[in-house]
Amino acid sequence: MTVRFAAHKHEQLAPGMVIGLYGGSFDPPHDGHRHVALTARKRLGLDAVWWLVAPHNPLKSDAPERLPARVAAVRALIPEPGHVISSIEDRLGTRYTIDIIRHLTMRHPQVQFVWIMGADSLGGFHRWGHWREIARRVPICVIARGGSPLKWRLGKAARQLAHARIPAGHARALAKHGAPGWTYITAPLHAEASSNLRRGR
Repeated sequence: MTVRFAAHKHEQLAPGMVIGLYGGSFDPPHDGHRHVALTARKRLGLDAVWWLVAPHNPLKSDAPERLPARVAAVRALIPEPGHVISSIEDRLGTRYTIDIIRHLTMRHPQVQFVWIMGADSLGGFHRWGHWREIARRVPICVIARGGSPLKWRLGKAARQLAHARIPAGHARALAKHGAPGWTYITAPLHAEASSNLRRGR
């Protein structure tokens, strides 16, 4: 069955656009999330980053903060242009990342999508539903803060996708490279953001 929905005005897409998809429960959103999104947009030359605020995280057992509150918190965290805060997963009723990726890539075949994740997510990527299909459908950009554990770069998914990795210096070509393809970018937080993160802000 095809799920249809009315796209919000800020979610309009045009052929040729390059869009980063940054998904998560963002419970709560913090400076680390902001750093990942800003770095990915700059290094990949993205037209926009879509923050896909999920109703829940299938890998977490704790009940998250209510979705409207988390959407509002993300908007407050990243007011800059070029960042779209979306609850599209809730409107579509999707449960897993692969569901929204299938929907967007089939609905917008002339838009180039890149999945964005932090290095911690790469470490557990092999536990995501249909993770291999995700890697086949969209290129992936991994953003690591300085000091990220080596084990995240050497996890099961990273090893199995090693053949498709492109150097961080070529990250701007990732979208055109297509899937499977991924890059690992190390970009330390600035001092203030790092301090806020350690304080739990």
